[in-house]
Amino acid sequence: MQLTLTALFGVVAVVLSVWRLDLEPAELTDAFGDLGRLLKRMWPPVFDDPGRIAELALETLLIALIGTVFAAVLSAPLALLAARNTAPNRAVQAVARGIITFCRAVPDLVFAVLFVRAMGIGVLPGIMALAVHSVGMLGKLFADAIEESSPDPREAVRSTGAGPLRELVSGVLPQVVPSWIATFIYRIDINLRTSVVLGYVGAGGIGFALKDSLSGLVYDKALGLVTAILVIIIAMELLSVVLRRVLLSPPRGDRTGRTAPRDPVKVSAPWTNERITRAVSSTLLAATFVYGFVLLKVDLRELLTSIGDIFQVGTRLIPPNFTLAGWKLFGAVVETVAIGVVATAVGFVLSIPFGLLSARTVSPNRVVYAVARTLIVVIRAIPELILAVVFVVAFGLGPLAGACALAIASIGFLGKLVADAAEEIDLGPVEAVRAVGGGWWAQLFSAVLPQLVPALIGNTLYMLDVNIRHSTILGIVGAGGVGFLLFESIRTVNYEFAGGIILIVFVIVFAVERLSGWIRSKVI
Repeated sequence: MQLTLTALFGVVAVVLSVWRLDLEPAELTDAFGDLGRLLKRMWPPVFDDPGRIAELALETLLIALIGTVFAAVLSAPLALLAARNTAPNRAVQAVARGIITFCRAVPDLVFAVLFVRAMGIGVLPGIMALAVHSVGMLGKLFADAIEESSPDPREAVRSTGAGPLRELVSGVLPQVVPSWIATFIYRIDINLRTSVVLGYVGAGGIGFALKDSLSGLVYDKALGLVTAILVIIIAMELLSVVLRRVLLSPPRGDRTGRTAPRDPVKVSAPWTNERITRAVSSTLLAATFVYGFVLLKVDLRELLTSIGDIFQVGTRLIPPNFTLAGWKLFGAVVETVAIGVVATAVGFVLSIPFGLLSARTVSPNRVVYAVARTLIVVIRAIPELILAVVFVVAFGLGPLAGACALAIASIGFLGKLVADAAEEIDLGPVEAVRAVGGGWWAQLFSAVLPQLVPALIGNTLYMLDVNIRHSTILGIVGAGGVGFLLFESIRTVNYEFAGGIILIVFVIVFAVERLSGWIRSKVI
């Protein structure tokens, strides 16, 4: 019953959103015809200055790495204060959770615009924008890992008379560090996609060159830059997989049944191949971080001297003003939510076949599996804002471009989650259907999809949360929603109105997050 009501509520929300965006089949047909003509104008890609492209690509990668490291440093203590089992009291926990939620609710591009306003054009505003926004994800997942840790090691440390700090260092951190490392690596992957588009607001990276090419209607050069971006992001995704295996794989013993020889002097762990590999990987990561500081000429003194300007820009957002645009603001907010709902619905429908075909346990053969996996990786590698720019150029200004951009991005994200969930299902029911003569379709509908329903619901609700947040920034390129009013208010120095919009976005995202949690608790 709960599942039926949830599905009915979702269908009603999609129908109302389609009606609000005024989407018609004829309009979609004409729009995709325009898109085809645009792609013809962009082909073949042109690489005017490979050296410059490589330099900008490296700059983008280093911005993502440094921003993620800063975020991890900020998130670790914040997570300890936000976790139920390590917070000093409920008041501190509530404040820490509020900070984390705020950082997650405000889009990274909004932070970038505000930092650029306060600090000027350069890479440091981009780094700080990535760092502050990433605290929203890292802080939440770090805190969740702490709350899921076993209390036994901590109690054992406490029984020796150790203080609270020793309890955390010896009883909690060893349990959560593997989870933190995995989250950190995944966040680098996300921030690389994000750092690509920060150049649109003057925050460094390859995005600035892409903006110039599109603004100058040099579409073949723009496609060359997009191709370079795809290569960078796909390479980073493959590297992140390798890093997870190297840093998080459990140690393997070369022999069994033999105890290590006793050494009365040496008590340190032996330098196994796994330990050497992890040490080398960690050293290379640290060296890359330092190299990025030098290459990008990051000066922390600039950040310290800009604190006053950052504070001034932040305080000018208060008190928020909701009346400057009148009912136009309300309409833009509704349009933003509608874009997120439609994009999530389209992504949900299309991601299921993509995800199932890219799962080893479901795909009919290796060729189909390889093709589907490759398509998902390529789609995931394209940042939403770049898709929105392409659709705006092809379709014109309006919410259709934003909905299409987020829908395609959702296919890549949800498709991967569907594939991962399908590879983790219990194969017993599948074998049972096969044993009675059931074919591939019978196995799919009788044994696979019923097991995927909880994962599909949870992942789709999370995708809705993400899409509503992303739809607020697509307005910077004219792809509909409240983003256009937000960035125009900042550009014209109407900070109080910008503060009102940011507060509305925060409330919407927070409400969607609470609603998603409630639906999960009732349905899953």
